[in-house]
Amino acid sequence: MKNKFFILVILFQTVDLALSTPKKYESIFNFGDSLSDTGNLLLSGALVFPVIGQLPYGETFFQHATGRCSDGRLIIDFIVKQGQSSQHGVNFAFSGATALDAEFFFQRNMGSILWTNNSLNVQLGWFRKLKSDLCSDNESCDDFFKKSLFLVGEIGGNDYNYAFFLGGSIKQLQSMVPSVVGAIANATSALIEEGAVELMVPGNFPIGCSAVYLTLFESPKKEDYDRHGCLKAFNGFAKYHNNQLKQALDTLRQKYPHARIFYADYYGAAMRYVHAPLHHGFYGGTLKACCGGGGPYNFNISARCGHPGSEACKDPSVYSNWDGIHLTEAAYRHIALALINGSCSLPPLISSPLSD
Repeated sequence: MKNKFFILVILFQTVDLALSTPKKYESIFNFGDSLSDTGNLLLSGALVFPVIGQLPYGETFFQHATGRCSDGRLIIDFIVKQGQSSQHGVNFAFSGATALDAEFFFQRNMGSILWTNNSLNVQLGWFRKLKSDLCSDNESCDDFFKKSLFLVGEIGGNDYNYAFFLGGSIKQLQSMVPSVVGAIANATSALIEEGAVELMVPGNFPIGCSAVYLTLFESPKKEDYDRHGCLKAFNGFAKYHNNQLKQALDTLRQKYPHARIFYADYYGAAMRYVHAPLHHGFYGGTLKACCGGGGPYNFNISARCGHPGSEACKDPSVYSNWDGIHLTEAAYRHIALALINGSCSLPPLISSPLSD
């Protein structure tokens, strides 16, 4: 079993939180991509992104690379207190993962750009295979899972990244959104059918504020940017996805009234510090990457973070963007706080009936 599921047993590390969550979930199960992968891609031996196995990745908290795509901890690390066995949760997230299956991309001649075939549906299959090791029958599974939190994402961002980076237009990609949202909703529904009762489903970040999009899709037109310097059209696309996702979750709430389905507003949480970077301690700014190879946003496709020609800033805590695509530990901590205190989750995570 250990050999067969070596990728699945990335258990949540013990973290000394500067915040404490009042939620008393006994286990947490996470599905997603590089925003919550705590080492699965690295342990798999895949060579698509080897730099996450070396400094400066991991330099802030762990002081060594862990396979996290950041300088330190991720949102999931701030939600989880500790995990020492699969009874305390399993992280199925895999960097590069998509909401849609790989077949979707290969059918559209986009398969060559995929980092991995381990889509959300594949991760769900891993969970089903592992389920018999977690509980013995329906009754024990129901009892176990109702005390667990299931995080379904963030996922879907890579579906759009791959297509945008290959030259797809916003109008073209809008036609993908129903399929991406449908895949997320179907996975959420499947987990509820498996016994999940408490589920958090995050939306997408404001990609128009990320260094990679600001660099690759730079515009000579001033009107294409908002007053904070973000690309309005790409942020509008992210909001379009998020609105579709919220509608899908509303439908699931009606179908499964016994379940608590939280929408995690990653977009809103991130825009808080974009709107007021100094208030949140981001004196280095929110658009420029901490680690990169130069350029207006310190993102250079030929000298990405960890590659020759790149350099990390001296203090990642004053930057929100880590490597042009992923965020810093400091930014993830702000977002996690907003989810835990309920200001960016609907309904508030803090108000779960399991917290007594």
